[in-house]
Formats: sequence, C-alpha cells, structure tokens
Amino acid sequence: MRLEKVIATALKNAQDDHYVLSLMVAKRANELSEGAEPLIKADKNIQKLTDIALQEIAEGLITLDRIIEE
Repeated sequence: MRLEKVIATALKNAQDDHYVLSLMVAKRANELSEGAEPLIKADKNIQKLTDIALQEIAEGLITLDRIIEE
C-alpha cells in the first residue's frame, strides 16, 4: 500500500485528527521499541517503528480506545 493511502486510512481510524494520530503512532512506536511484537508481518530491525505503527493503525489493529486504556 502506498504511504499516502496508509496515512489517509490511519487518519480515518484516528477520528480524522492529526494530533490524535501522532499520539497513537508515538505510543505504539514506543511500545515496539520496548519489546512489543508487531501485529503485522514486519521486521523491527529493517522497518522504522513509526512505519510499523502507522500500518497497524491503518489496518485497524491499533485503535484509539486501546491507546487510551493503557
């Protein structure tokens, strides 16, 4: 999927709010850096953690409710 489409889809899953999306990406990227396993097929040693987080959000695997609860 093209990056523009990933971002647009992730933004929809973040209530069309750029600030909320940035918080979701930052929180998930932090979790990944602390040892959490990606929910998608990805290699943390090759891909940027923020790209993995964006893809997870775009696919609906990471939701705003999940981020708020933690």
